[in-house]
Amino acid sequence: MYPEELVAPMRADLTNNGFTELKDSEQVNSAITGAKGTSLLVINSVCGCAAGSCRPGAVASLTGDKKPDNLYTVFAGQDKDAVDAARQHLLPYPPSSPSIGLFKDGELVHFVERHHIEGRTAEMISSHLQQVYKEFC
Repeated sequence: MYPEELVAPMRADLTNNGFTELKDSEQVNSAITGAKGTSLLVINSVCGCAAGSCRPGAVASLTGDKKPDNLYTVFAGQDKDAVDAARQHLLPYPPSSPSIGLFKDGELVHFVERHHIEGRTAEMISSHLQQVYKEFC
């Protein structure tokens, strides 16, 4: 586990922009299965692609006309139970962090794996997510 002092600003990148942090499996399962409409779930991470592309891209994607009804995040390497539960909802995709899942009425409809984040700019991630929102939100 990473020290909380290290991850606190990384958590805040999302929570200061409307994301609800889910810290245990009960919160994850309740949020994903109980949510109506669309829910964006960001599996946050300390890696460079999370800082440079994933978090800023996810936040920037919310400026368009269409956006998810619910915004959630879990933190890999920190909140193990929450991340394990989130990854169960993301099956059949293998564990990937950072990553981004979009759910509609509790069902996974789109997933952005780490290899789709690495090497891409925040603007590219944002643009991709906005296209996904047009289809599902």
